[in-house]
Amino acid sequence: MRSHWMTMTRASSSVDGRSAGAATAAGGVIYRRGEDGIEIVLVARLRERLWALPKGTPEIGETTEETALREVREETGLLTEIVDVLGTVRYSFTSRGGELIDKTVHHFLLEPTGGDFDDHDDEFDHVGWYNIHEAQRRLTHRNQLHILDRAEELIAGRFANG
Repeated sequence: MRSHWMTMTRASSSVDGRSAGAATAAGGVIYRRGEDGIEIVLVARLRERLWALPKGTPEIGETTEETALREVREETGLLTEIVDVLGTVRYSFTSRGGELIDKTVHHFLLEPTGGDFDDHDDEFDHVGWYNIHEAQRRLTHRNQLHILDRAEELIAGRFANG
């Protein structure tokens, strides 16, 4: 099934004399029921004090959903399945080359189906389960908090119904 989201955009325009481009990424919130409530997976670069949700850039021809599943597998070592859509995060940054990039990250709610943290790639040096409230405190990029809020809502509903 092809995604209705654009998986990669390279539009160029000029903003304040700088070239502007667009980029898309996808990832998600992997969850499970833990002893102390909802737990989710965070990835981290401890030296940089970066705590994040797993996400990454699409490969050519990949749907947004395929990107999310692949990137989550690569960054966490876990196999997952998509159970819902959580929403998007949009932000802008300047590339090393001085290009203004408008980025959209699509997030999905994911259930683990297999795999092991020991199989994650070297992009992050730590992967772990955290109570969702602890994850909210640790998350470096505060613009992702609404994604965790939406995940908590959907997960609570899933637990109540099953």
